[in-house]
Amino acid sequence: MKEWIKQSISLKIDNDIAYMKDLFKDNSDIVFREFYIKEWKAAFVYIDGMADKILIDDYVLEPLMKENNSVQKVGDIKDKILAVSDIKEVNDLSEGIKAVLCGETFMLIDGLEAGYIIATRSWPARGVGEPSGETVVRGSRDGFTETIRFNTVLIRRRIRDTRLKVEPKALGVRSKTDSVIMYIDDIVNKTVLDELKRRINKINIDAVLDSGYVEQMIEDSNFSIFPQIQSTERPDVVAAALYEGRVAVLVDNSPFVLIVPATLPNLLQSPDDYYQRWIYMSVVRFIRVLSIVLSVILPALYVAVTSFHTSIIPTKLAYAIASSREGVPFPAFVETLIMEVSLALLLEAIIRLPKPIGATIGIVGGLIIGQAAVSAGIVSPIMVIIIGVTAISEFITPNYAVTSALRIIRFFLIIASVVIGLYGIILGILVVLIHLIRLKSFGIPYLAPSVNPNIKDFKDMYIRMPFKYFRERPEYMKPRDKIRQK
Repeated sequence: MKEWIKQSISLKIDNDIAYMKDLFKDNSDIVFREFYIKEWKAAFVYIDGMADKILIDDYVLEPLMKENNSVQKVGDIKDKILAVSDIKEVNDLSEGIKAVLCGETFMLIDGLEAGYIIATRSWPARGVGEPSGETVVRGSRDGFTETIRFNTVLIRRRIRDTRLKVEPKALGVRSKTDSVIMYIDDIVNKTVLDELKRRINKINIDAVLDSGYVEQMIEDSNFSIFPQIQSTERPDVVAAALYEGRVAVLVDNSPFVLIVPATLPNLLQSPDDYYQRWIYMSVVRFIRVLSIVLSVILPALYVAVTSFHTSIIPTKLAYAIASSREGVPFPAFVETLIMEVSLALLLEAIIRLPKPIGATIGIVGGLIIGQAAVSAGIVSPIMVIIIGVTAISEFITPNYAVTSALRIIRFFLIIASVVIGLYGIILGILVVLIHLIRLKSFGIPYLAPSVNPNIKDFKDMYIRMPFKYFRERPEYMKPRDKIRQK
């Protein structure tokens, strides 16, 4: 289909119909319905399957053809006959064509230098269900879908404020994908909002099929392994972020909503942290941080200690490790890499396979193959324990993108530990920390509030204080309205 050009609607409807038929040539799902309203010729253009035929037939076409006695001039048709609530008048043919491709119905009338876009979108859509990747013990069970209008409604249910803004934007030169930017006008950080709009306006690609396209094109550093934009399937997470002064980006055909800016402490938080009592969730947050440390350094620490620093191991533990490694033909480094690669393959297989088969593969890979590897003397039992603890610790992290980054860091530290032992681990951690300190998300430090300490912001970082202490919004976000509880 050739690209259309911007042109005005002519008084002769036949010219416009001929132009659109040529434009939509070889498209069997484009419907052209021509009819008469008294002596005026009219036409509908819509896509079969994307427009609601019942609405068109019963509330538009039938009144126009049967109940047109009150019409004295062509300009009265819109106000006296059309029984639809959402209708827009346009003067450019290109706007009508774009509306047709979005699922609307475009109406032309002979003798009228304008066309009507009638809201008739009605395509198959998945119902609102529970997010599979962000489960909670306590909290709402509704999640975003692939339909952008459903998603905006889920957010509006939680923010009943006239200052909530929803700004539309079409992305993709060919796909014309619907997207919106959502924010609360008197809270949002205007600097972040303006920068986000500038980056989105620079996107010039033929198609945007998912919010992941947008995320990768507007992030600060494309070469960082850490996610600088938060993505979520939960409307309550988006609402909470908007109340803090952040901005949400919704893209049609994607159930993942983007939140900017993102900081590492934000990515390590779960909705459960706020829905349950603060004492228990503060302990859970501490366990979460400890699990991250374990998942990153445990395999590298094993390699460093068994290869370079055996003297720091207690004697009985050293004997236990040595006896368990008796008969293993590989050094600790190779043994660790074998298990790490096997774990990565197993996780990818579980994700890609259908759920019933994936669960079976997890059991087969984790138990049978692991036990067989130990019995065959390829790996030691203590290595299986270390990799098992590492895997469990890794997936306590609520954000999958952060989990993937930690996995890469773990491989990096294992290689560093082979070279110079514990010193390699320390140097590797320093390199990662320097990178994190330098990293920013839309002008906000990635480690905030750690890098610009404000005692008020620490009440919701490594621990979660009671709600009565949450009188102000996070200072590092620089919100316009700083007070959220009086």
